[in-house]
Amino acid sequence: MEFFFDIFQNTIDQFTNPKKRVFILYLFLSILIAVAWLIFHKKKSLKESIKFIFNPKVFFSKSATSDYKVFFINQIIMLLISPHLLTQITIATALYFFFFEINFIEMGLFASSPKYLIVSLFTLTHFIVDDFSKYIVHRWMHNWPFLWALHKVHHSATNLTPMTVFRTHPLEGLVFTLRSAFAQGVTISTFVYLFGGGVDLYTILGANLFVFFFNVFGSNLRHSHIGIRYWKWLEYVLISPAQHHLHHSIAKEHYNKNYGAALAIWDWIFGSLHHSEDTDNLTLGLGTKDDQKKHTLKELYQTPFIESFKFLKRYFIKVFLFKKINKNKSEIYYKKSPQ
Repeated sequence: MEFFFDIFQNTIDQFTNPKKRVFILYLFLSILIAVAWLIFHKKKSLKESIKFIFNPKVFFSKSATSDYKVFFINQIIMLLISPHLLTQITIATALYFFFFEINFIEMGLFASSPKYLIVSLFTLTHFIVDDFSKYIVHRWMHNWPFLWALHKVHHSATNLTPMTVFRTHPLEGLVFTLRSAFAQGVTISTFVYLFGGGVDLYTILGANLFVFFFNVFGSNLRHSHIGIRYWKWLEYVLISPAQHHLHHSIAKEHYNKNYGAALAIWDWIFGSLHHSEDTDNLTLGLGTKDDQKKHTLKELYQTPFIESFKFLKRYFIKVFLFKKINKNKSEIYYKKSPQ
């Protein structure tokens, strides 16, 4: 009974905890932003806007209902494996002693810095490191076949809703959980080493400030059918909802574009930026004939795992054979060489 209670509590926590993406207040604010966009930009009436936002064809589609199933199943899976994962504190502690061991710079060098400066620097650094790590891992997910086999689960969505953010294979969820722990661990250990006692719990909690504003200003619209676009100059800095919609598009010109989570700067720097377009007629999914079959639990859980395993198996076989061939060539060369 305690396990089932934990599942229920974790599920409710997703909507009642301000640290979570689909916190009910963030959802409500996203609705207000969507209404304003539809009224002032799309010239719809209030009634038309509400009807468009809560379109039952979107929220009760096969894609959306599979989102809800995956959300609930993944809550159970993560509850089972999360106690066994590395935490940011574990990583931070290990890195702290590593810095101490190599003594690359004087420990506590900036310990006398003003509190407001430490908090501000930590908050900004944490946000940048975390967002950049999301960009890197997301790009890996698209470019490494064994990871793409898992990430395809997310891109198999043919309709986007705020719950699509949870449409991930558990193994991908594990990768991103470790990414988060590593990014936070690096930031915490570095600041504790350099600023000493100036870094406390309040400093670390303050790092949620940018995440809070990101969620308040419509992060849930990135997975929605509301294609809000930013000014072109702003889309060099921040990823707009419409830009993320293009990331889910099957059009070839949108392939491998807009990997960024919050910041578009990384896409701009590394050449994967694509400015927003009108998204009303976008086709989403994987672009295959059997896209609608991708919403079954077998396709969402079993098939990606098998495909990923096969890619890894082929990779290690190639590596093993390459080493074996090179070894044999070296032995032949050695035997033929003059003594």
